[in-house]
Amino acid sequence: MKTDSRIYVAGHNGLVGSAIVRCLESLGYKNIVKRSRRELDLTRQAEAEAFFKDEKPEYVFLAAAKVGGIWANAGYPGDFIYSNLAIQTNVIHAARQNKVRRLIFLGSSCVYPRECPQPMKEEYLLTGRLEPTNEPYAVAKIAGLIQCESYNRQYGTRFLSVMPTNLYGRNDNYDLETSHVLPALLRKFHLAKLAATGGWPAIEQDEAQYGPIPADFKESMLAIAHADGDPMGSNRLIPNPIIHNPCVSLWGTGSPRRELLHVDDMANACVFLMNLPDEAYNSLVESAMRPIINIGCGEDIAIRDLAALVAEIVGYRGVVLWDKSKPDGTPRKLLDVSRIKGLGWVPRISLREGIEMTYADYKRSSAAERT
Repeated sequence: MKTDSRIYVAGHNGLVGSAIVRCLESLGYKNIVKRSRRELDLTRQAEAEAFFKDEKPEYVFLAAAKVGGIWANAGYPGDFIYSNLAIQTNVIHAARQNKVRRLIFLGSSCVYPRECPQPMKEEYLLTGRLEPTNEPYAVAKIAGLIQCESYNRQYGTRFLSVMPTNLYGRNDNYDLETSHVLPALLRKFHLAKLAATGGWPAIEQDEAQYGPIPADFKESMLAIAHADGDPMGSNRLIPNPIIHNPCVSLWGTGSPRRELLHVDDMANACVFLMNLPDEAYNSLVESAMRPIINIGCGEDIAIRDLAALVAEIVGYRGVVLWDKSKPDGTPRKLLDVSRIKGLGWVPRISLREGIEMTYADYKRSSAAERT
């Protein structure tokens, strides 16, 4: 890509899309095309095709998607499969129609089988059953990467699918009903820490900014005023007299292992791949192993150990309970990242450093909302 190339980042307000925009801008790219969901509904084919016809982007990062954790996937499977199928089908098709030079489609490590050999190589795709808790999302992502592969074969396009590991960082989703594991841990420990120190105004502000606090979690750290004469009604937060020893309940056993990558590293990898010389890029697109490549750090951590690390960074010193009645999800998801490392890319941000950066962003954003 040249610094004046026309580059479209689909989903530029999301976790990955915003990181890609930051990366591009830091490298001097000046012609970045962005559209909010209000301006452009990518689930509508006519809107997507009109946009590509008018804007004529040369390069596309397809980061727009409906994403969420176990609870969200289990609660809204129809939304997940429809939204993701519609968005990626329309964007990939319109990109082909308008002769986009290169497109990078953001997939997910959940496309690999639930009982996949570890670490997961690209060739393990479609070799076993998927994890039931996120199957609709995974099936949609598989359809997207097969669409890219099919268009490459039939139309000669140069569309590449990347399979990132679990991502976190700036602009993450902290809604406790739809977020992924790390932002959920970070927010839960932060709220419990506030409750232990009587930070009720800060808790109210956090709820207004990042979404409702589920009733079961709220009950463990807050007392709700129910007095008939209370002018604020049942929504007023008051100190809980037994909060001296706060408690945070987490899903599952804590035994599953997860690989985590800071989103700034992910964005850097995507731009790195988009800028590969023709010979190297085409070798990926034309690979007999499908035009997909894993992006991760090559190391994982048990959820229980991750929780302990996040609690340490946040400064939470209370009790942690594990609710074994809740699902664990996939036992392990560790990517084989030898292909991208063989091309010369390696991540730069350690897990501790990344969590510390993310928590600082979380607190800074919350403080900005109060001013």
